[in-house]
Amino acid sequence: MPGSPRSRRRCALLPTCQALESRELLNGATPTDPPTHRTPALLAARTSAAAPKVHSVVGQLPALPAKSVSTVPANGDVNPYGAAVVPVGFPAGGLLRPGDILVSNFNSSSNLQGTGSTIVNIAPNGTQSVFYQGPTGLGLATALGVLKSGFVVVGNIPATYDSNGNVQTIGQGSLIILNRSGHQVADLTNPNLIDGPWGMAINDQGSTAQLFVSNVENGTVTRIDLKVPKSGNKIVVKDMVQVASGFAQQPDPAVFWLGPTGLAFNPAKDILYVASTDNNAIFATSNAAKTHGQTGTGRLVYQDPAHLRGPLGLALAPNGDLLTTNGDGVNADPTHASELIEFTPSGKFVGQLSLDATQGAAFGLALKVSKNVLEVASVNDVTNTLDERFIPI
Repeated sequence: MPGSPRSRRRCALLPTCQALESRELLNGATPTDPPTHRTPALLAARTSAAAPKVHSVVGQLPALPAKSVSTVPANGDVNPYGAAVVPVGFPAGGLLRPGDILVSNFNSSSNLQGTGSTIVNIAPNGTQSVFYQGPTGLGLATALGVLKSGFVVVGNIPATYDSNGNVQTIGQGSLIILNRSGHQVADLTNPNLIDGPWGMAINDQGSTAQLFVSNVENGTVTRIDLKVPKSGNKIVVKDMVQVASGFAQQPDPAVFWLGPTGLAFNPAKDILYVASTDNNAIFATSNAAKTHGQTGTGRLVYQDPAHLRGPLGLALAPNGDLLTTNGDGVNADPTHASELIEFTPSGKFVGQLSLDATQGAAFGLALKVSKNVLEVASVNDVTNTLDERFIPI
């Protein structure tokens, strides 16, 4: 178990049709034509259609964010971890609107890890509000996602401490499901398949959805198949299966735990990408949406000690590239702190950008496309802010 924790303030374009599919995913929309019904004629029409062309995302981002919004709520929670965009189609009548960005806090005001209990909502105009405040000591993680049906899912890993601030216990955690008003409607647990839910990706199809969850405490990834009844006021868990395993993991006194973290899913190819922090590498699991259970880490996509320094957040960009945030918990270099790295799915380095001059600042990452503008939103654990950068596409 970790001892007393350190304070964590913590390109080549793909075909046009795939870029469009990636953009639909970022907007929270489902591609209009399932892969099994895409005829050659349809694909040709899509390829010839005009589409925004995004070259290197990182190469266009400004060094400084256009907006930095505090993620500290009234109760003083700090150490923002997860970031997730409220998608197009999210129902009205609650606290959220499409385009809002949610941020989960891992630390309470004591700054002890695994004790934060709030999710804050950052509106497009920069207004911050509390979407959810749970009981003290939850430890809300990077596993944060929003379903188009009107639900928010967040992972938690609670920790307890003695009077000297030394870790006493670290819990297995759970997935908390909230409705659009921020009220808890379910709490998913499983002794084998939910073990330190640390990161999340969603394959959202409206009335059904798949949650991919990385488990930092046992080095696995679980897929949770959900069904949303027509009433829309509850969620039914149809199945839970392991889709990947064998990722390196270990408790760490400085960064709480090292293990599989960020996930990004490509629905067009049914590939799940995994940022494995302790391996300092990115892996790809095929058939992630369809498998009935499989083991192994999948294919190694990107292992680059010159640029990777403990990858955490992970996202699929509109140009088909992958973006990851370096948390500096592995292979740290003070001259290359808190960087955003861009690379192709074939493992070619594209570019990098320092998000903060201090190590350990970068963690959760979310992308949003609106009116031909790509927003790259990243949490900053040093300043306790959501930093927003924009580029035209």
